[in-house]
Amino acid sequence: MRRRRESLEIFTISFLDIISSAFAAVVLLVLISKPLEDSSLIDLAATEAMLKQVISADGSVENSAQELAKKRQELARLKQINTLLHSSEASAKKHLGDKTSQLEKLDGDLEGLSLVQSSLDRASIKPSSSTVRDVEVGGIPVDSDYIIFIVDTSGSMISIWDRVSKEVINVLKIHPKVKGFQIMNDNGIHLISSYRGRWIPDTAQKRKSVMNVFGAWRSASNSSPVEGLEVALKKYAKPGRSLSIYIFGDDYTGASYDHVINSLATLNSNKITGKKLAKIHAVGFMPNYATNRFSTLMREVTKQNGGTFLALPL
Repeated sequence: MRRRRESLEIFTISFLDIISSAFAAVVLLVLISKPLEDSSLIDLAATEAMLKQVISADGSVENSAQELAKKRQELARLKQINTLLHSSEASAKKHLGDKTSQLEKLDGDLEGLSLVQSSLDRASIKPSSSTVRDVEVGGIPVDSDYIIFIVDTSGSMISIWDRVSKEVINVLKIHPKVKGFQIMNDNGIHLISSYRGRWIPDTAQKRKSVMNVFGAWRSASNSSPVEGLEVALKKYAKPGRSLSIYIFGDDYTGASYDHVINSLATLNSNKITGKKLAKIHAVGFMPNYATNRFSTLMREVTKQNGGTFLALPL
C-alpha cells in the first residue's frame, strides 16, 4: 500500500515565535536607539551653550584684567601726583614760614626805627627852643648811660609775653650802647638775682642771653609798679648818673594814684638840687577790655619825670 505523503506546514508555531521575536527585537532596538539619539542632541546643544558662556567669560575676564591694569596705572599716577603735591605743600609752608618770620622781623625793626626817629626828633630840639613836646607820645631821649626795665609779670601780660619781649628788645635797640642795664618786675624782683644791686654789662652776647632768660620768665605780680620803682630808685639812681627807667604794663591795681606820684616826687629828686635823678618812661599794652587806670597813672608819672608814655594797641 502506498504510504500517503504528509504535507509540509511552513507557518508553524515555532516559525511564528521566531518571527515575532525578531520583530520585537527590532522594535526594541528602535525604541532604545531613539532616546539615545535625542539625548546626544540635547547634550551637544548644552555643550555648545556652555562653550559660548566660557568664551564670553574669558572675554570678560580679559576685559576686566585690562581695565584693572588701567586702574592700577591711574592709581600709580595719582599717587605720584599726590606725592608731588605733598612735597609742594611742605615747600610752600616752609617758604611761608620763612616769609612770616622775615615779616615779623621787619615789623619789629620798623617799630624800633619809629622809636629811634621819635627819639632823634626830640633830641634835635634845643633847650632854648620854644617848641612844646607832645605830652601824649613825644620822643624818647636816648642819651642815658644806664637803663632799667620794670615789667608787669601778671597773668594778662604773660598771655602776650612774646609781644612784650619784642618791645623790650626794641627799646634796647634804640640805645645802641649803654654802660649797664637792669630788668626787674613791678614788685622789684630782679630777672637775674646774681646781678641784684649791680648793673648787667651791655654787650651783644649779654643782651641776647638776658633776653633768652626774659622770654621764659614767670614771676608773681600785683600789677602795681610802686615797689619796682622804689627798688630801682633806691638801689640804682644817683646824682650825676644818667638813668632812664621804662615801665611796661597793662593795668594798675593800686588804691590811688597819689601814693605813686608823691613817692616818686621824693625818691626821684636830688635832695640838694631838686633835679630828677632818672627819666621815667612807660609803655602800655592796651587791649580793648583794659581799664584806663594804667594809662592815666603813667601819663602823669612820665609827665612829671621827664619821660614819655607810649600806648600800644593789641
